[in-house]
Amino acid sequence: MTAIIKQAGEDTAMITTAWRRNFWMGAGVPLATVAIGLFAAGRGKAATKPAPSPPPEVGIIRVEGEHVATYREYPARTYARDLVEVRGRVDGYVDRRTFDIGSDVHAGQVLYVLDVRPYEAEVERARGALAQAAADIAQAEAVLLKARQDVVRLEPLVKEEAAPRQDLDNALAARQAAEAAVLSRQATVEANRAILRTAELNLEYATIRAPIGGRIGDSLLQVGGLVTKTSSQPLTTIVPLDPVWVRFQVSEAELPPFQRANNGSIPIELVLNDGTVHPHQGRIENTLNSVNTKTGTMEVQAMFRNPDHSVLPGQFARVRVRTGERASAVLIPQRAVQEIQGQQSVLTLGADNTVQTRSVVTGERVDQRWVIEQGLKPGDSVILEGLQKARAGARVTPRPYTVFASTNGR
Repeated sequence: MTAIIKQAGEDTAMITTAWRRNFWMGAGVPLATVAIGLFAAGRGKAATKPAPSPPPEVGIIRVEGEHVATYREYPARTYARDLVEVRGRVDGYVDRRTFDIGSDVHAGQVLYVLDVRPYEAEVERARGALAQAAADIAQAEAVLLKARQDVVRLEPLVKEEAAPRQDLDNALAARQAAEAAVLSRQATVEANRAILRTAELNLEYATIRAPIGGRIGDSLLQVGGLVTKTSSQPLTTIVPLDPVWVRFQVSEAELPPFQRANNGSIPIELVLNDGTVHPHQGRIENTLNSVNTKTGTMEVQAMFRNPDHSVLPGQFARVRVRTGERASAVLIPQRAVQEIQGQQSVLTLGADNTVQTRSVVTGERVDQRWVIEQGLKPGDSVILEGLQKARAGARVTPRPYTVFASTNGR
């Protein structure tokens, strides 16, 4: 029995060994096939090169000759030519302030009202003195009338020796004294009339009015403050805003056209800091009388209408002056021009869509474009978009780029 069990164990071990051998021999073929496939795929992938990237795309414009008006711009600053300082003409405490700081006022508008009671009293006193002087002159004229009548009555009596000569002499002296008294009273009346006029003016000056119309500034004296006519500080200031004045500098070489333009023959525009153009065209009013020897420039002053008070004194702006017209001018956007160490250039499209660097010389500016004096001609293609991707000598893929021209031709 033991021999039978032992023989059964040996047979089972032999069967297990034979099964394992057959399994690995059967599976070896597909596993080897998989390994060979993976190895071949790895060698094929390593041997494949990446496809070259396509040429970068750029936007181009084709240069064409245009008939345009040319302009030149100058840095400018606005100012108020007729700024007025409001001062008190009489002394007194401020009773009322009747304007809003920073508001627009008109000529004659009441700004401050001082304590008028002392000046009203002065007016009444002057009127009383004038009335007294008028009464005195009436009395003196009555005395003069009597003295003249006495002289007229005594003269024939003295001729007839019906009255002593002494009485006539006394009457003549009395008439002369009465005439002098009348003249004195008349002078007193005129003096009192002048005193009354001065008192009335002081009363009028106690109400401070705007001498001109314009934009009023801050009040340097508040209600209750003492106004003195000898103060070095004004009460406030008023600047007229319509028209507004502009000053700018031009070089000596550019000066003759401006000197001949005092009649407004050169159209000028005011461009504000935000790029907007003032709606009213200006005119050149005058130039100063000498050229600055340090800068070689002269100041030009121009005037612009400003009915809506949108432009204030002290603003920085640009004056755009029309200098002429150009026929068949070559213009390109300003951003197409590159400047390195004072040398200006553009990128153009050459044969086979290759990029070329072209040196140019720019002239006057027309809106957001440059007039090209040298370096380009009508028909050339200039790269405007994708400049950072374009390199000289490299090929690119061009596409048309639309530039919206200004409606006013500038």
